Amino acid sequence: MSRVGKAPIPIPPGVEVKINDQQVTVKGPKGTLERVVHTKIKVEQVEQELIVTRENDERATRALHGLTRSLVNNMVVGVADGYSKALEIVGVGYRAAPKGRSIELSLGFSHPVIYDPPEGIEIEVPNPTYLVVRGIDKEVVGQVAAEIRKFRPPEPYKGKGVRYEGERIIRKAGKAGAAAG
Repeated sequence: MSRVGKAPIPIPPGVEVKINDQQVTVKGPKGTLERVVHTKIKVEQVEQELIVTRENDERATRALHGLTRSLVNNMVVGVADGYSKALEIVGVGYRAAPKGRSIELSLGFSHPVIYDPPEGIEIEVPNPTYLVVRGIDKEVVGQVAAEIRKFRPPEPYKGKGVRYEGERIIRKAGKAGAAAG
């Protein structure tokens, strides 16, 4: 049995789970998430826990077992607590500013980059060189953070660009200088 898949998912207080055939709906204080699970995987609620089981021991089904358990757990945690991903902006003149629901990024281009987040995602700018992406869907929060980072990924020489909080950039040595000849 999958080590990840066999672990029960605790349902925190204030979170409501509905299982309708292959459709799992999780409703909590932060919002509602839905997901259709594979036909070979079964999700059932036993008191205040969700149990994910599989139909057989085929390799593909075993892989889906752990995956489905993780995805359903992410839904439960998301509607209860939510997810956030922090980004740092490093570079002279590089900054972010909120513009209504979207954000305007100055990243050394000839024009500002304007990013409109998808529905359900909120982007906070506590200071011009720091962004926090928040939402209830872990996949979407990570995707939005990756899209913002993609505008100007950190470069290896000076480390300038948009990076995840705590991300280590492996630096390269610059030019060696003029060769004596």
